[in-house]
Amino acid sequence: MKYKDSILAILGRMNPRWVSVIEKMLRAIPSFNKAVHNEIETLTTDLYTSLKPYRNDFRSYECLPPIGRGRDEILAEMQAIIAREESTWRNGFVSGGVYHGEDTHIKFLNQVYALQSQANPLHADIWPSISKYEAEIVSMTAHIMNAGTLGENNDVCGTVTSGGTESILLAMKTYRDWARERKGITRPEMVLPVTAHAAFDKASHYFNIKPVLIPIDSDYKADINAARNAITRNTVVLVGSAPSFPHGIIDPIEELSELALQYGIGFHTDACLGGFLLPWAERLGYTLPSFDFRLPGVTSISADTHKYGYAPKGTSVVLYRSTEMRHYQYYTASEWPGGMYISPTIAGSRPGALSAACWAAMVNMGEEGYLEAARKILQTAVSIRQGIESIPDLYVLGDPLFVIAFASSSLDIYQVTEHMHRRGWNLNRLHKPISVHLCVTLAHTQPGVAERFITDLKASVDEARLFPEKKTGMAPIYGMTASLPLRGVINDVLKRYIDALYKV
Repeated sequence: MKYKDSILAILGRMNPRWVSVIEKMLRAIPSFNKAVHNEIETLTTDLYTSLKPYRNDFRSYECLPPIGRGRDEILAEMQAIIAREESTWRNGFVSGGVYHGEDTHIKFLNQVYALQSQANPLHADIWPSISKYEAEIVSMTAHIMNAGTLGENNDVCGTVTSGGTESILLAMKTYRDWARERKGITRPEMVLPVTAHAAFDKASHYFNIKPVLIPIDSDYKADINAARNAITRNTVVLVGSAPSFPHGIIDPIEELSELALQYGIGFHTDACLGGFLLPWAERLGYTLPSFDFRLPGVTSISADTHKYGYAPKGTSVVLYRSTEMRHYQYYTASEWPGGMYISPTIAGSRPGALSAACWAAMVNMGEEGYLEAARKILQTAVSIRQGIESIPDLYVLGDPLFVIAFASSSLDIYQVTEHMHRRGWNLNRLHKPISVHLCVTLAHTQPGVAERFITDLKASVDEARLFPEKKTGMAPIYGMTASLPLRGVINDVLKRYIDALYKV
């Protein structure tokens, strides 16, 4: 092993806090900083090339054109760009990302959007139609989450948000404010498994809530004993996923929510990914752990309508067990010279057309449509999982239902992913452990797609086995981020990634 690799291996076995201290010391050394800077510059150049495929084919604008271009010309150029991108996802070669994708469904939602393109729910007096749609979206989602089983005690409510991240942010902000007012907690903490979505970490940064991470067990589920030990007098909320994004595993929500009930804290089920699929899976006869309002300890749920709800991108729902709890989410300003200002979510002005299209998608699908979609997806997922398990060099992580994470103990799985990418597939790369996953959607239920996936995966595995030293595309970058213990360096790379996105 090279000297540099030996040092990194030693750092990788150390406590992360000590690694952070060592990194700060290293950054004080000019030669180290220069080496890091050069490495990041090289990576940034490679990233920029891959992120800007249209740079030499279409006109770029750093400034406004002196004379505006014609509408037909603009539309023609946009159609040319769309045609390139459609080839990436229309055939069902993308993990997640596109959850429906069928032509008539897309055209229908586009028609709805066009009808409401000017609507803004901030002005409910001008567009009361949007408040109708949003109220019904929340109510329909609440009933999917079994709010109806509460009978006369059903006070479940919520709001429409811009996506799963905002739903999670708002829920965590709500628990912070609730605990401050009701319990006097000024140093709030949230207990969550390491597999919880990154949006919870974002909430901790935005709202000054300390994240207390607990490990997962050998089945990739949140460790219940660790959760119990992590709860303190400052804990305001406990979190579980249904399922987790990385491995597609449902946490032990019932046991975790009972802990929350016992300690008098909130419990949030992050069902952003599974909220519009798991309820139908249960009705189809699949054995699943409970995760919704049937559990008395569950006080809030997030569920993304723009995933398996088949709405356009940009909508989600956050639900609370009571209207009292929802009030802590709201923002009100009664002393502003501009008048009374109220906002249920982070944004003020919002695209009402997205809410209208979300409502239209849900009403159009109906229970029968969701059941049939779930049946197709789950059957396809079983076929794909069996195909992965038939490949000797690969193994599936845990016991997933429709998000299938897999790894290899003998091959560089990131390089396997690169070979899949050359064959047209876009998979999600993971780490801790190093792996990848395929999130199965309706797009994968098209004839021949599952079979093509397994065929291409076998060929990619064979290629990685034959040429183990070959490292191409993003594989070296992901390999570095997964193994390099100096997280500050990795964060620098990630920030440069965003910089590249905004560079003309």
